Amino acid sequence: MQEAYDFKAVQDKWLPLWDKLAPFKSGKDDDKRPKKYVLDMFPYPSGDLHMGHAEAYALGDVIARYWIQKGFNVMHPIGWDAFGLPAENAAIKRDADPRQWTYENIDVQKASMRRYACSFDWDRVLHTCDPEYYKWNQWLFLKMFEKGLAYRKDSAVNWCPDCQTVLANEQVVAGLCERCDSAVTKKKLNQWYLKITDYADRLLDDMEQLEGAWPEKVLLMQRNWIGRSTGAQVDFAIDGSDKKITVYTTRPDTLYGATFMVVAADSTLAADLVANTPVEAEFKKYLETVKSASDIDRLATDRIKSGVFLNRYAINPVNNEKIPIWASDYVLADYGTGAIMAVPAHDQRDLDFAKAMKLPIRVVIDTGLEDPNTSGIATDGDGLVINSGSITGLKKDDAINKIISELAEKKLGKATKNYRLRDWLISRQRFWGTPIPIIHCDKCGLVPVPQDQLPVKLPDAKGLDLKPKGSSPLGAASDWVNVKCPKCGSAAKRDADTMDTFVDSSWYFLRYTSVNNHELAFDKKSVETWLPVDQYVGGVTHAILHLLYSRFFTKVLNDLGLLNFNEPFTRLLNQGMVLMDGSAMSKSRGNLVKLSDELDKHGVDAIRVSLVFAGPPEDDIDWSDVSPAGSLKFLNRAWKISQEVDSKPGVDFSKGDLTLRKVVAKAVSDIEIAVESFRFNVVIARVMELVNATRKAIDSGCGAGDPAVRQASEAIAICLSLVAPYTAEDMWEKLGHKPAIANAGWPVVDKSLLGADNVIAILQINGKIKDRIEVSPNISKDELERLGMENAQIKAALAGSTIQKVITVAPKLVNFVI
Repeated sequence: MQEAYDFKAVQDKWLPLWDKLAPFKSGKDDDKRPKKYVLDMFPYPSGDLHMGHAEAYALGDVIARYWIQKGFNVMHPIGWDAFGLPAENAAIKRDADPRQWTYENIDVQKASMRRYACSFDWDRVLHTCDPEYYKWNQWLFLKMFEKGLAYRKDSAVNWCPDCQTVLANEQVVAGLCERCDSAVTKKKLNQWYLKITDYADRLLDDMEQLEGAWPEKVLLMQRNWIGRSTGAQVDFAIDGSDKKITVYTTRPDTLYGATFMVVAADSTLAADLVANTPVEAEFKKYLETVKSASDIDRLATDRIKSGVFLNRYAINPVNNEKIPIWASDYVLADYGTGAIMAVPAHDQRDLDFAKAMKLPIRVVIDTGLEDPNTSGIATDGDGLVINSGSITGLKKDDAINKIISELAEKKLGKATKNYRLRDWLISRQRFWGTPIPIIHCDKCGLVPVPQDQLPVKLPDAKGLDLKPKGSSPLGAASDWVNVKCPKCGSAAKRDADTMDTFVDSSWYFLRYTSVNNHELAFDKKSVETWLPVDQYVGGVTHAILHLLYSRFFTKVLNDLGLLNFNEPFTRLLNQGMVLMDGSAMSKSRGNLVKLSDELDKHGVDAIRVSLVFAGPPEDDIDWSDVSPAGSLKFLNRAWKISQEVDSKPGVDFSKGDLTLRKVVAKAVSDIEIAVESFRFNVVIARVMELVNATRKAIDSGCGAGDPAVRQASEAIAICLSLVAPYTAEDMWEKLGHKPAIANAGWPVVDKSLLGADNVIAILQINGKIKDRIEVSPNISKDELERLGMENAQIKAALAGSTIQKVITVAPKLVNFVI
């Protein structure tokens, strides 16, 4: 009699054995096998794993297990991004130490990961809140300090009144704090910055290395965030003063149309211009209203324009015209120079401001459209230059070149580049983070903590008031903060701020190579063996912050001679979200699905199969449309086949039923292509087809003793091990093999049985699938590209768009970037 499939018994049987066998321990640096480094974005330990974790780790697991089966030396590590506000806030609520809350949650998540059968190397584990880890955060900070990349300055910073801490620009989403959704305001503080702007060009230009290997929308988001533009710096003299105002403009060809100037109301420049003048009081009153608005609100096109005339005039350098200087909130202090030349005829916000303040509007570009004076719509397109002295009658590019040349001759301007990217603000006024390794001495200034005194450990939280109050709780730890200056021995103080937790995650992928080495942040030889990461898996929510910062750190370390590569992640896979009834899961919506409940009800393998089979990994999954019960039935069918095979291991597969052998060869070949092109749902579909074909062969054809049935059953087990490891391991044992199936090796099939069957090529636009077509496996790159262009779905989707480039990987993929 056949046994009944009991997923609980199967899980209980194999998990402890895997712990003993450690099948995913990566080889040493001198292992002769080719390497693969597969990395999942590490989790924050806030409670147990959730459905989003379940999807992400299932996807990364498919890739890691596949490469192991293909004979690679695979490193697949795991750790915890363990510093940050959630732990600190939880500790405040419980009147506890954040350490306790953090490490307890890590233990819970680690147990769940083991149960979930993730293929992690448990000898390569890190927690960013361990002093052994954050010691190297401090070491890297000091390296940047020595290089001039870490510095302090006074500036208006993003301030979250709820979290009582500053935020980097990237951590403000639609004017709200990304952590607590509170409205972000501006506050002037002296803070630590990392000079990421020094790397703006390289961060942009090096993205060419990532084309076709990273999702196009991620590359686009990074390009937009860096925001490089070319234009000119132009000097406007201030009437009655020997000072000047420098503005940056991408359209110097419109200089003759500048009829007023606007400076950011919260800039030092505006305050200097009104100091000790009759309008100073009016200006200060206006400035208070500006401080309460976020940058997003200030830049909104539909925002009512407001401002204060500063009773000062600037001199337009091209025509010597005196133009009034205003202060307004629609110009930002930290963009460009904090001042603009306003050309209302050809910029909508300038036009709206001009109409509100009754300022002149002068057309200097003939676009053929209605005059903005009457239409109220700025004409911001290209055309012939008019009313503009020596550049009248020229086209845009010629006019720009000529006017820049004239300004340069007079030493009133020059060609330049500008960026949206700002330096990375890393100071945080909270306890649970990496202490900044700087000592403040009245005599010596900023003094780095000597390397032999690292790590600067966090003090015991007991007795400290961790509640947010605008200054770091560390400042109240008198025994910790009061020290002697390492240079002169005088009384001094430690820097009481901690680092942004994105510092922790900007280099953790390097630490995994040397996680047990306490003498170095990472061993150079180990890094050169394993890095860059071959496959990175994680959410698109990190498209700007984490990925941009990691790329920045990598380039800095490359410049320091510590790395021999300049991009950290060779390939990137972003997974979608797991929804319920069309919405993100949350307790407040009443649609929260607990992963632990689903695992108890259906088993680990059924949940993993369901998540992988639900669709392409980049698409969102609605759990209400998924059937884990159906996945469990499929696993039961596959598992039963392994019990029926009536031949011994090692039989000659070439003597088996030809029809079934062809099905096996086709399935294995298709699964290889599917894994390497991230079509993991196709993997499940092909295994299902192979299960059905094998069942049919047993029941109505060759019988359970045919060598082809064994070949098919072993292929099912090995391919299924990528997604359903418990079921696959149990099948492997029933087929007469020793564990672990993870190291069984990829099925070997007779390629001659594949014939000239076509393969499926995926047609994409900006990384989104639009269609699939059958093509010859030997199709040329040019022919595949031509078929893509002629495809009806692609034609329709491309209508009215401009193709920037075409990425073709024959015979698998054509991606049109528009």
